[in-house]
This record gives sequence, C-alpha cells and structure tokens, in this order.
Amino acid sequence: MNQVKVWIPPALRDFVDGSVQVDVAACNVTAALAAVGERYPGFLSRVLTPDGQLRPRVNVFVGEDNIRTRQGLATGLIEGDIVAVIPAVAGG
Repeated sequence: MNQVKVWIPPALRDFVDGSVQVDVAACNVTAALAAVGERYPGFLSRVLTPDGQLRPRVNVFVGEDNIRTRQGLATGLIEGDIVAVIPAVAGG
C-alpha cells in the first residue's frame, strides 16, 4: 500500500473533524476514499452513491488528472500522490 494524502474541500470538512487532508494507505482511489470513510463515518456518503459510484457533482483528481479521464475509481495511486475531492460549484 502506498501512503497518499486525500485533500478535503471546505464543504466536506465538517464530516472529517475539520481536517484539510487525511493521510491514508491505498493502492487506488476507491481504497483511499474508503479509508477516509472508515475513519470518518458520514464522509463517504457525500462522495459516493449508495452503489459505490462517484456522485455526479463530485470530481476527484489525482494530481492534475480528473479520474473520470483515467480509470475512474480504479485509478491507481503511487507513494505521495494527492487525491483531491472537488465538489462542483453551481449557481449564477
């Protein structure tokens, strides 16, 4: 398992005790998000649907790459990667 950082946006920090980032061991994005969810119940349901898919208005990046353009939640991680959870902003 690789040590990675999961960056938490301000809108979701209430669900992770105010943490800006959470360090986890994970081999892919699914495992990284699940590790945060295990530590902080309530977080995962804001990011994934009940059937384990990424919510439509949530983007996840590994470095500068949106996982939707890679292998989705199966996108592999290497030591030191930063996984950023970015909720879409709506309004006008």
